[in-house]
Amino acid sequence: MISMGVEKLRILGNDYVGAWVAATDKFFLLGNEVSPGEERIIRDAIGVDGVRTSAGGFGFVGIYISANSKGVLMPHGTEESELRALRKLLPDVRVEIFLSEYNALKNNILANDKFAIINPSYSREEERKIADVLEVETIRSALGGFGTVGANNIITNKGLVLNNRASEREKERIEKILGFKSEQSTANIGSVSVGLCAIANSSGLVVGDATTGFELARIAGALGF
Repeated sequence: MISMGVEKLRILGNDYVGAWVAATDKFFLLGNEVSPGEERIIRDAIGVDGVRTSAGGFGFVGIYISANSKGVLMPHGTEESELRALRKLLPDVRVEIFLSEYNALKNNILANDKFAIINPSYSREEERKIADVLEVETIRSALGGFGTVGANNIITNKGLVLNNRASEREKERIEKILGFKSEQSTANIGSVSVGLCAIANSSGLVVGDATTGFELARIAGALGF
């Protein structure tokens, strides 16, 4: 443990820890491939329990499943048994399948419990579905040239980390809407895919083991740790 609520980790030997996990302030979703030891490290860092799931048999939860404390969006290809199982495990959370061409939902939706910044390529109907299930205000925006806003940025209810290609204009616009300041950073020694490099909620943060001290300080500072 580095400090309160902050940890570095590899999952299955990989530094892109966010690919396997989608974290909220009430629970985190993780793929079945994640070991019990790795799950324990994540749970201890972010302070909520894990719920194991998959989407179409795939364990890349942090790529394909978008979630906040109120809702979960499962991708096209999710099996009925997976949907039923997750609804049973999360009885107080709305869990729905979301049909879209942009099927890597977590990569394309950056959500906390109040807002969702979404890939502007989503249709208006898809935008309404995201807003309805997650119970959020939606913001259509690429950030730093990336429509994959979830893969390239990190948001919690307390803070925002933008990839370092985001413009000052984008940064100011998003900060004004969200009502809090952001920081820009890379992770895992220069990766702009900061969302795939991290697992975060309001209570804690887990980053890939390759993340440098400078990167970690910027990310942790932006998220209030």
